[in-house]
Amino acid sequence: MAIVGAGPAGLVLAHLLGRCGVDCVVLEARSRDHVEHRVRAGVLEHPTVQLLCDTGVGDRLRREGLEHGGISLRFDRADHRLDFVALTGRSITVYGQQEVVKDLIAARLAAGGEIHFDVGDVRLAGLDTDRPEVAFTGGDGVQRVLRADVVAGCDGFHGVCRPAVPAGRSRVFERDYPYAWLGILAKAAPAQPEVTYAHGDGGFALASMRSPEITRLYLQVAPDEDLAAWPDDRIWAELAARLATGGGAPLNEGPILERGVTAMRSFVVEPMRHGRLFLAGDAAHIVPPTGAKGMNLAVADVAVLAEALERFFTTGRTDRLDGYSDRCLRRVWRAEHFSWWMTSMLHLAPGADPFERRLQMAQLRYVTSSPAAATSLAENYVGLPYGW
Repeated sequence: MAIVGAGPAGLVLAHLLGRCGVDCVVLEARSRDHVEHRVRAGVLEHPTVQLLCDTGVGDRLRREGLEHGGISLRFDRADHRLDFVALTGRSITVYGQQEVVKDLIAARLAAGGEIHFDVGDVRLAGLDTDRPEVAFTGGDGVQRVLRADVVAGCDGFHGVCRPAVPAGRSRVFERDYPYAWLGILAKAAPAQPEVTYAHGDGGFALASMRSPEITRLYLQVAPDEDLAAWPDDRIWAELAARLATGGGAPLNEGPILERGVTAMRSFVVEPMRHGRLFLAGDAAHIVPPTGAKGMNLAVADVAVLAEALERFFTTGRTDRLDGYSDRCLRRVWRAEHFSWWMTSMLHLAPGADPFERRLQMAQLRYVTSSPAAATSLAENYVGLPYGW
């Protein structure tokens, strides 16, 4: 098994296959230090936590992860909490993607797994055959060719695997949103106990955390926003204004450790397979971050793929591999809709008229007052079953 990409998708897949005796080689363009420290998603769905713990890589997650029983929707200068445990019996856990990656790399190497970092010039060939090849240049500058039974493209949106699918063999569905997120990581204690989504006249804001000492905060901005126009004082002032409540705890400020602007888009490629190449995670789909689905969808993809591959390698049967794309896409499109819905409900679209604003407020009030509506949001947020 050749796996291109050592993000959550590729590493979880290698971990699952290693447990059932399938030989895997993981290729990663970046250094180990880079992939273990790049800050990405931080909310793990219940099924993601369960999978990691059930397969032996959840010890540190259990110790250090922050389990949350719900979220708050903040509007009209007040918090409206959705109790996920009461509504669904399940919770979410805040634990950074980079921490998941560290745990998985350590587990694979301890088990004798093979991960090549700093590889370059990755080229795929023979995808329509039963012995595809992945050529690459190792970190030592030596060119190699890896011959495998199956290739997993887990190398993200900008990777080489999806472009290796011949033109006309797939279809792309996408949407760009008229806003972006300016995100910061700050050395400051979170001011709220759970993830808080804020909707107001100034635009959307999100207050999250990575630990009891580190806060993760976001502001809705324009897609072409110049980060240089946002000095620390302006960021903190805008966050304070958008996250203000009528008498709630003030925002805790501290040194900003990281900052960046992230465009928001939806993207899906169908099918998620070409010959012996199987796409997973961001290589196959992107969701806006509002619903906290990106990393969780990647893990869901490879959980389905690992099950299909185990069947293939032990019995030679291809039925589950043949159904991989359809099975994953059902959950992907559910997550795309949920992320689009959360995004549309909470953000201010440029040029939105008073009618649209009233619709958003009506939706927010309904979600936070109707048990049926709240349950729908909660069950999507905590995560639907794999292969749903």
